[in-house]
Amino acid sequence: MEPNDIIKPENRVYGKPRLMNDNPMHYCPGCSHGVIHKLIAEVIEEMGMEEQAIGISPVGCAVFAYNYIDIDWLEAAHGRAPAIATAVKRLNPDKMVFTYQGDGDLAAIGTAETIHAANRGENIVIIFVNNAIYGMTGGQMAPTTLEGMPTSTCPYGRNIALNGYPLKISNLLAQLEGTCLVTRQSVQTAAAVRKAKKALRKAFENSMAKKGTSVVEFVSTCSSGWKMTPEKANKWLEENMFPFYPLGDLKNVE
Repeated sequence: MEPNDIIKPENRVYGKPRLMNDNPMHYCPGCSHGVIHKLIAEVIEEMGMEEQAIGISPVGCAVFAYNYIDIDWLEAAHGRAPAIATAVKRLNPDKMVFTYQGDGDLAAIGTAETIHAANRGENIVIIFVNNAIYGMTGGQMAPTTLEGMPTSTCPYGRNIALNGYPLKISNLLAQLEGTCLVTRQSVQTAAAVRKAKKALRKAFENSMAKKGTSVVEFVSTCSSGWKMTPEKANKWLEENMFPFYPLGDLKNVE
């Protein structure tokens, strides 16, 4: 059997998905993006949707996703990915359209686009990587930065009186009539990766079944922005991020 031959998932030995190319990744050591990329590539491949998948990536660490996963991609202005995805899906209803966004992009400059696309029930998937910081541009405070969490723009920690509360954007999206699935996942352990993959598969299937908008939030690390080793970042994630952003389904309409 040739390396690129399709193998049933239950018989597959661990390896790089066929849709992942050989370009060296630019992500920092310990970054969650690489694992999430792998899961997206695996799910698209296993669904046989390589020719139907269209990804929309905006500004931020996710901007180079097109450089690693060999499907069709469009670039969007900062925060505008859900608006672009809306147009693409409506013009090409047979395509499997998804966005790939960070917390600064989705929950800050793109808040309006995110909420209104979800409220309309667009048949797209929104993949949301939440590491509570602006990872690419210098580690500034994001809407999702935890109370007391230091960043380059709040070096003494987020001050609620000055900066307001962290934004649980997925909780807001779960209240909208147009969303069919809103779930929080992570990729810091092998067990978490398996659960996250199932959530992605469910989201992509929802979009093709025209059930509405699916949101998959990944509560993630940013070793560089957090100024930690990958090992310490994973521990900090579990001890601090998970209590505020608990994992699991916030909404799941069958």
